[in-house]
Amino acid sequence: VSIVIMFFVSKRFTKPILQLADISEKMSDLDFNVRYTGKDNDEISILGNSMNRLSEKLESTISELKSANVELEKDIKKKIQVDEMRTEFLSNVSHELKTPIALIQGYAEGLREGISDNKEDREFYCDVIIDEANKMNILVKKLLTLNQIEFGNDMVTMERFDIVELIRGVLHSSEILIKQKDIKVFFEEKMPIYVWGDEYQIEEVVVNYLSNALNHVDNENQIKIVI
Repeated sequence: VSIVIMFFVSKRFTKPILQLADISEKMSDLDFNVRYTGKDNDEISILGNSMNRLSEKLESTISELKSANVELEKDIKKKIQVDEMRTEFLSNVSHELKTPIALIQGYAEGLREGISDNKEDREFYCDVIIDEANKMNILVKKLLTLNQIEFGNDMVTMERFDIVELIRGVLHSSEILIKQKDIKVFFEEKMPIYVWGDEYQIEEVVVNYLSNALNHVDNENQIKIVI
């Protein structure tokens, strides 16, 4: 009889202890869904309730840490993107400055050497120099306001314009470079083609294409432009 009584008494004490041991093991594996369910008011129940509160606090704290970690990863990713954008922007600006500098130098040398006595040609040379200087001024302003790139404020200005006229304008202003390299440029479009976009930025794209073509043309020295 004593053995039977001791069996049930020991089982009554060991069962909640084993439950607490199981809870602590699951908590060590970051499983905070388990709870102590004992209803007694003894010391084991007090310990079990304390472990329940500890589990809730740990779950809340780890959840906050995970959220903070996600935000930190986003911040790091954003910083990397900003650094990449800054590097790309500086590379683009340095590349885009080459063409207007070359045009200004070419037309200025032409004026100094008196290539043409025609007043209209001289005025055209001056207009190209002024126009290219204005483009350089815009590029420098964009460089000085680089922080706009970081905050996504480099907005495009959408407008309707004739891309054929834009390309002909780029070819017209680049005429001196084309002649210096004895290149034949073919652009057959006659009728206007209207598009929506940022006219200034699209002009930069066309200038970059033409600049690359002028630098790398070979064989028959011909450049063909199509839309």
